[in-house]
Amino acid sequence: MTLLLDLLSLRRRSIAVRLAVSALLASSAILLIAAWILTTLYRENTERAFDSRLLVFANNLATDLVSPSDPESRSFSLGDPRFDLPLSGWYWQVGRPDAKARDLRTSRSLVGVPLKPAAGPDGKAGIGQIRQGYGKAQDDRPLRIIERDVDLGEEGRYTVRVAGPADEIGNDVERFRNSLFVTFGLLGLSLALTTLLQIRFGLAPLKKMRAALGAIRRGEADRITGTYPRDIAPLTGEVNLLIETNREILERARTQVGNLAHALKTPLSIIVNEVGSSDASEDLAQKIREQAAVMRDQVNYHLDRARAAALAGTLGTSTEVEPALAGLVRTFGKIYRDKDIAYEVHVPAGLRFRGERQDFEEMVGNLVDNASKWAAGRVAIRAEAVARHDYPHLLVAIEDDGPGLPPDDRKAVLGRGRRLDESKPGSGLGLSIVADLAALYRGRFSLEEAALGGLRAVLEVPGDAPAGPPSH
Repeated sequence: MTLLLDLLSLRRRSIAVRLAVSALLASSAILLIAAWILTTLYRENTERAFDSRLLVFANNLATDLVSPSDPESRSFSLGDPRFDLPLSGWYWQVGRPDAKARDLRTSRSLVGVPLKPAAGPDGKAGIGQIRQGYGKAQDDRPLRIIERDVDLGEEGRYTVRVAGPADEIGNDVERFRNSLFVTFGLLGLSLALTTLLQIRFGLAPLKKMRAALGAIRRGEADRITGTYPRDIAPLTGEVNLLIETNREILERARTQVGNLAHALKTPLSIIVNEVGSSDASEDLAQKIREQAAVMRDQVNYHLDRARAAALAGTLGTSTEVEPALAGLVRTFGKIYRDKDIAYEVHVPAGLRFRGERQDFEEMVGNLVDNASKWAAGRVAIRAEAVARHDYPHLLVAIEDDGPGLPPDDRKAVLGRGRRLDESKPGSGLGLSIVADLAALYRGRFSLEEAALGGLRAVLEVPGDAPAGPPSH
């Protein structure tokens, strides 16, 4: 289950991480298998070399055994002092297979204790054949043992057995294994660095394309430029074609929305003018003017919403937040100069809104206007970049020190055209427009209780993080 979860999480990783992890796993598996195979082969070769040394001693003993003399008085000498040193680990033994300990001829190093065979008798090895294996000495030291049978005819069958310390084999194999691990470790490190360089070099065009798309999204470019490998060059062409097609569609939509606005506003203006110059009663004229004004507001609202819907997904359109907010604060400072409102603005330099400046000013302007209407003397505006699904978003919070709204009224005030207080000027569409525009940009809009005591409006829309530290 854990491995499955790890694999599923790896599928969501970047291509570079997936390539690096897969290369690491494959290289590690190959190096470990190669290390095991080489160590096994080296152990076998070391054992064969050690057995060859023991076999030389066994053949010398067999030569002394077949010399023409009384078997009981024959002398055996290998010319190696290690066989004379007690418990040296080097031993030899000559005797009949069923001989008792006192009838065996042994090296001085055995100190009178018989050398056990490498394996139990199985009767499979013929006369003169070589048998080898591992055993233990009387001091429990591991031994490598080789033995052979010699048939002396009428004198019977004798077994020649020679042993050497097996830890020499183990130490030799251990040194080889350590050297192999160091060598393969350096090789693995070299492979890892080479793989990282290959990944970095191989994925550089994709990184370049990502930067080009980011520039388009931020409005710094209108298409992908530059030279790309043949593998992804068709992709850049398709993306550029998609951008051009999207731009053409949006331009046509903008033109149609503008034509519709003129087509509707002109008849309304004519109706209002005709009513003013006609002989209709004042009450009827006033009623027609009021309804025409409502119709004009509704037309403007829905046309603006249609325009924003057409432009919300436009690539390459962005607005710098700091100057836009500065302009709004100056405008509303003049409009509400009689209230002497103190505007506190906190916005990082370089923070951008991914959309039309007109839409941003309409959303934030409605919120600043609403806060200014109800504020007692302070309006705080704070903008910052937040991460949402690995993409930066722009969060704008506007709060005032006015009376605020209860939770139930906060939900009701977002209804289209709903007003809770007719004493303040306006059509009642401001907050609804903000909510609709935020939704068109796949953002969010909410009303909360402000730390200043009044209402806090929170707007979250697509944006780009600033390059430098925030400025106040």
